[in-house]
Amino acid sequence: MTVDINNCQDKVDIDSEIMSFIENCILTGLKAEGIDFPVEVSILLVDDQQIRELNKAHRQIDSPTDVLSFPMLDFSFDNKEKDIAALGSIIERDGDAVVLGDIVLSMERAQLQAKEYNHSFLREVGFLLIHGLLHLMGYDHLEEHERMRMRQREEAILGLLNLSRSE
Repeated sequence: MTVDINNCQDKVDIDSEIMSFIENCILTGLKAEGIDFPVEVSILLVDDQQIRELNKAHRQIDSPTDVLSFPMLDFSFDNKEKDIAALGSIIERDGDAVVLGDIVLSMERAQLQAKEYNHSFLREVGFLLIHGLLHLMGYDHLEEHERMRMRQREEAILGLLNLSRSE
């Protein structure tokens, strides 16, 4: 498993503890989703202005957001387990890692939201990372049933990370 983290912002101090935390969140989320073969996920840490530009360019929304996901694969949610098993068998034959996609996280927004929601900065970063990772894995929240399914997975994975809502 490769988690490539690039810090492209200077609004929030990022130390080795936060970098390790980010990697652990992604690895825990991948394991919880049944990924047991080599994959690559890229994490880009940005500020509000940078994510605003990406949000405008890719979603035509001219405002900052907390997290954006850019999946490289299109998982069919109804066949997700089958899709993952098929990828795993391809990897066994090929040996290369599967690039799942990119997660862009506004550290500035995460810091602000942690204060707004009255929980720790790490809890907010963890939530946003898991949310972004689940998007890479085919989850969405456009419909109510999709939102509920995604929220349940988020909470389950955050529980594995010991990041409850009260953190």
